[in-house]
Amino acid sequence: SSRTVRLGQIAQIQETTGSNQINRRDLMREVSINANSSKRSAGEISNDIRKILDTVAWPPGYRYQFGGSTKSMNESFQYAITALIMAVIFIYMILASQFKSFLQPLALMTSLPLNLIGVVLALMLFRSTLSMFSIIGVVMLMGLVTKNAILLVDFAIRSREDRVGADGQRIAGLPRHEALLLAARVRLRPILMTTLAMIFGMVPLAFALTEGSEQRAPMGQAVIGGVITSSLLTLVVVPVVYCYLDDLACWFKRRWLGQTAASDSGQVRP
Repeated sequence: SSRTVRLGQIAQIQETTGSNQINRRDLMREVSINANSSKRSAGEISNDIRKILDTVAWPPGYRYQFGGSTKSMNESFQYAITALIMAVIFIYMILASQFKSFLQPLALMTSLPLNLIGVVLALMLFRSTLSMFSIIGVVMLMGLVTKNAILLVDFAIRSREDRVGADGQRIAGLPRHEALLLAARVRLRPILMTTLAMIFGMVPLAFALTEGSEQRAPMGQAVIGGVITSSLLTLVVVPVVYCYLDDLACWFKRRWLGQTAASDSGQVRP
């Protein structure tokens, strides 16, 4: 026969707090903490939380990881860094194939780090942060800045080459120094035209003049700052690096031709 037993006879009842459900991820228990950011960016808050959690001595088997928008943002930054690296590699491959040289593209690509100076200064001036949109702006700058360097160096290379005049007479090319100065004078106008067109085209985006454009404003700000500094410094830095690399190429040629001539003279022919 069934008997009724009071619960207090077999158990001790005590009120406490606990989770209403148990969540698991990868066969391990998980406690999820959700929060919204206010008056600060999610990246800054995540960095502060990470610093605090790194100082905690976790018991064996316990660990933490970020999810939600923070995880998506970190993954997006990783994809953006990968895109930057791939862009640099593809730019070098294309320039090396077009100029048929492994050293001359390096002179052109020295203009790429120059735009980072303007990007950082512009973001500091507008009190913006490095976000996904500003990184997209840096990727956009790579093509524009490299184009300015190509206009300058390609004109100098063509000016140094010998050519045939209208009367059929052969005209010797200009010396390197004069060719670079001529290229700077002739190509300054198209470089300034493209630079000013890009700057004024990005002004509405950079100053967030439209509704809801505050999120996209860092892209315009990064483009404006990078274009200004890279266009000015390209006219100075790229020719200098081109001269050094051209001297290095000439030194390699003299050394290689000297070794080749010495090896040919040492051969014994019947």
